[in-house]
Amino acid sequence: MSSTKPTMEDIVSLSKRRGFVFQSSEIYGGLSGFYDYGPLGIELSNNLKQLWWDAMVHAKDNVFGVDGAIIQNPMLWQASGHVAGFADPMVEDTVTHKRYRADQLAGVDSTDLTELAKLLEHKKSPDGNPLGKPRSFNMMMQTWVGPIEDDAAKVYLRPETAGSIFTNYLNVKDTMRAKLPFGIAQVGKAFRNEISPRDFIFRVRELEQMEMQYFINPKDQEKVYEEWRQFAWNFLISTLGIKESNLSWHEHGDTERAHYAKAAHDIYFNFPQGPKELWGTHNRSDFDLTNHAKASGKDLTYTDDKSGEQFTPYVIESSVGLGRMLLAVMTDAFDRDEVGGEQRIVMRFNPKLAPVKAAVSPLLKNKPELVDLARKVYAQLKSEFGSVLWDDNGNIGKRYRRQDEIGTPYCITIDFESLDNNTVTLRDRDTAKQTRLSIDELSQNLREGLRGN
Repeated sequence: MSSTKPTMEDIVSLSKRRGFVFQSSEIYGGLSGFYDYGPLGIELSNNLKQLWWDAMVHAKDNVFGVDGAIIQNPMLWQASGHVAGFADPMVEDTVTHKRYRADQLAGVDSTDLTELAKLLEHKKSPDGNPLGKPRSFNMMMQTWVGPIEDDAAKVYLRPETAGSIFTNYLNVKDTMRAKLPFGIAQVGKAFRNEISPRDFIFRVRELEQMEMQYFINPKDQEKVYEEWRQFAWNFLISTLGIKESNLSWHEHGDTERAHYAKAAHDIYFNFPQGPKELWGTHNRSDFDLTNHAKASGKDLTYTDDKSGEQFTPYVIESSVGLGRMLLAVMTDAFDRDEVGGEQRIVMRFNPKLAPVKAAVSPLLKNKPELVDLARKVYAQLKSEFGSVLWDDNGNIGKRYRRQDEIGTPYCITIDFESLDNNTVTLRDRDTAKQTRLSIDELSQNLREGLRGN
């Protein structure tokens, strides 16, 4: 097994070549910050979402799911501080008028415009031109509701999924008869007008988030915060199978942390461009419910049944971007090795994540008796496992290499011996080892292998 870390070019090339991720509207030259998921990418992303949902919602008694609208009443975003403060520091090339993230050019993680102005005072743009003064740039995407495009009709595409979780706090509490602590989870699209999208699907303008907001008694904040930090770490390693050596913790300093946050930690993953944030756990204090209560006039306090204590719940947030998780999984799985004296690229996905679970092939596609039996095996496996491919293109070695490159855990080949004794060859992706077994045993062996046994 190779230990060579893939470059971003490796991941982008594989994604396009094998149908994981495409540039959005590519035939028209694309659009910066927007991507489409191809046939294998959507399978991989759906597997990621389902595993997250199973662990976050189905496995817990007190976490409930919602699916909020992308466009909400704009008062929500005013109350949350997004209209006034959801901004990145921007600086402009005074000659080309290209815009850049000021903090990136300065090489610091800061939104302090005074500090950035000092750091950039003698720096040039990437094109070698003078820079203007740093200023804030609001990343909210605007549109209008109704026939007239004026300020009264202005709304926003949500910049995060958490907003509708907070506004549905009472609805979920009442309809589900929920007692603290309880959580509300959501998977959905968010939109951010990034100044400079970059690093493939790492930083984009249309993204999908998987978020959970956990409402608690403030006195339990430290214990619960650590529990959700551990949840994120365990999920990445135990459920997704990501190597622990690719992960590290980053605690937000005073200048990084949001003004309302009591604590904030990110799990960093060693992406092709270096260690960057993947999954955040944040103690949001009572900021959200307090602000929404003031703006809406609704009572969002909680009364403890046993003690009679009344308080505004604190919120522990667990948040991860689906695109970043997919990029991390692909980076972690990417490998190069040698099989039979031949170099190959192999995606060593956890079998639970693999977009294709198995591929079925007749040894020769011009032999009807082989094709007929292979079709029967294929139909049987597809009805049981869903994501199964038929592959009869090229010689058997090329088929194996193609399936290795998309991460298919098992290849099943029907040959002339199959006609005599009703057996097939089962090839393992990771070891390239081939095993002979009967067709009757095939489903059980696949089930065990896909579970990791």
